Amino acid sequence: MKFHFTSSSSIEAKNAEKKFISKYNQYTPNEADVIIPIGGDGFLLKCLHDYNNLNKSFFGINYGSVGFLMNSNNLENLSETVDIAKKTVFKPLKMKAINNNGDTFESIAYNEVSLMRQTHQTAKVQIKINDTIRMDLLVCDGVLVSTAAGSTAYNLSAHGSILPLDSDLLALTPISAFRPRRWKGALLSEKNTIEFIVKDFNDRPASITADNIEFRDIKSVNISSTNENKCIVLFDSNHSMED
Repeated sequence: MKFHFTSSSSIEAKNAEKKFISKYNQYTPNEADVIIPIGGDGFLLKCLHDYNNLNKSFFGINYGSVGFLMNSNNLENLSETVDIAKKTVFKPLKMKAINNNGDTFESIAYNEVSLMRQTHQTAKVQIKINDTIRMDLLVCDGVLVSTAAGSTAYNLSAHGSILPLDSDLLALTPISAFRPRRWKGALLSEKNTIEFIVKDFNDRPASITADNIEFRDIKSVNISSTNENKCIVLFDSNHSMED
């Protein structure tokens, strides 16, 4: 089995990368059967963005702080572990945003798309689901839409629900909601299209972030699940992602 190893900037990850290359050799991303990101969840996410067009599988090895989506670094035989690993398809979100000047931006997100206030003032957001207004006014620091894979990341920090990877659900989660104060968010089918419309966008500017890609001064954003740019992420068969 041919591997392409790539690591985050931490000393531990760099040293691990050298050891793995010494033991298993290094192949280019195009030559490799599997991409091996060595680091944390954020680094795996970066690799999904960098290499999704190659149609390769990814097996992340945890040298980060949390590593919900990574595998243990206590591996005796990487080839054997990868060969019998469980496959999970990561389906991204597709985001299309329009700024105050009418410029359009598009991106994909494997974890979440989050709308955030840009100043000390709260954002005022209208939420539409499938072109129907479901919340006319959300006053908040922000609001996000998370995939099941991303539900353990920013979504969890914002007190959103953790979603099973095979649930075909999206989490719609407010960030420090002021009004309605008791609203905790909603779980939606992947088939839904979600739209955020920023009210008073000139006085209360907001930015939109798709994973780690940010666009500022946003007026509206349309978010939907897409079958494009899907990635296969591998997990050690002895490690249950459901747990």
